[in-house]
Amino acid sequence: MKKISYLLLLIITAAISCKKEDTISTGIRPVDVTVNLSYGLDSSKYKLPVGGITVKMTNTNSGTVQTATSNDSGRVRFTNVQAGAYDIDAMVTIADTTYYRITGNLIEENITFNASEKNTRVAVGDEIKLNLTLVAGTVGDWVIKQIYYAGSHTTQGALYRDQFIELYNNTDKVLYADSIYIGQLFGRQSLTRNNTHVLPNGQVDWTHSVGMNPNIDANNDYVYTRSILMVPGNGTTYPVQPGSSIIIAQTALNHKTPFTGANGNTISVKDPSLTVDLSGADFEAYYGDFAGSPLASDIDNPEVPNMVVYQYNGRDYILDNPGRDAYIIFKVDASQNVRNWPSYPLPTLAPPPSTADYYIQVPNQYIIDGVEVQPSAAEDRIPKKLNAAFDAGFTFVPKGSYSSQSVIRKTARTVNGRIILKDTNNSTEDFDYLDFANPRGFK
Repeated sequence: MKKISYLLLLIITAAISCKKEDTISTGIRPVDVTVNLSYGLDSSKYKLPVGGITVKMTNTNSGTVQTATSNDSGRVRFTNVQAGAYDIDAMVTIADTTYYRITGNLIEENITFNASEKNTRVAVGDEIKLNLTLVAGTVGDWVIKQIYYAGSHTTQGALYRDQFIELYNNTDKVLYADSIYIGQLFGRQSLTRNNTHVLPNGQVDWTHSVGMNPNIDANNDYVYTRSILMVPGNGTTYPVQPGSSIIIAQTALNHKTPFTGANGNTISVKDPSLTVDLSGADFEAYYGDFAGSPLASDIDNPEVPNMVVYQYNGRDYILDNPGRDAYIIFKVDASQNVRNWPSYPLPTLAPPPSTADYYIQVPNQYIIDGVEVQPSAAEDRIPKKLNAAFDAGFTFVPKGSYSSQSVIRKTARTVNGRIILKDTNNSTEDFDYLDFANPRGFK
């Protein structure tokens, strides 16, 4: 009996030992993650509530989501977190009446605060502690409603020539589209290329750009564009009714039917159902007057006004098909001349060549709305270009490039027949997708 018990003890000990060694060798021992929340406020005269805020941890590989709620001190604790990469997001909406009672500041509608830390690495070791600062997002009259960046099938569809962006009047009053700027942001496009100075989050560190002003916060107070287009007009030329939108097309044609390209050849699609009719677009981006070698598909539709091109990159207004761009809309006051804004080359480790591209530095203070787009596959995603004040999350089309899919802002509610779109400055929450891009459609 003693021999059997001793043998059983050895087996159990060995099993425990193997399990322990396996945990150590595989490096998957769970750890605890503590998140401390606070507000990024200019005033210390009042305190907004930090308790009861839901924080999400999303495993970027598996998509598994864990949620926890903060205590009255703003602390959230996740236990037994497996090693991996995580997106950590917090969002809280405070009623306008509550905000007024606490701060004395009168606002017209509820205010949303966001905090985000993307691609956080959780590894075996001591407990991980993170500090997240909740910031109030910008709420503008205009919002980016739909972005059709993926394009349609390379041989059956229209490739990328059917791309468009849709802007929406999210108010109950008439707005004028005149002089709205659309910026296509640029930054680090690949994690495998390490030829630039980078920040701890992996994004480009613009402070190292040649000629950069050392007296500004180049990374936090500005964004950098590779294209800027502006809606023409004298200020009251293009009224947009409440709950209506404008479509800015790469080329304002019906891409379902054949047309004659700039080179005289016929351009057509094999499967018209994969693409869109943009002949009714409000504006188009025409590069034929200045690009050295514009694409043959860049046709100027005389019935559709051209956007004013302040900055361009390439042979047409092409949106990044994999989804590695972010997009902003902004307006400036009379003191600003966008053409005179400084531009800088990428902060490469080696001196930039004389042929290097330059990117316009856009002050955050003029941004009305921003949307971060990312590749559909988690392993292809890149560091964010927009901070939480403009977009605490990101959006994407699940089928990726040339899928005919678009990202579209969700409907929040309908008031007297007018659709109000969701706008919490977190596109992970605010956006969905359409299986087939649909100008002026809703989700």
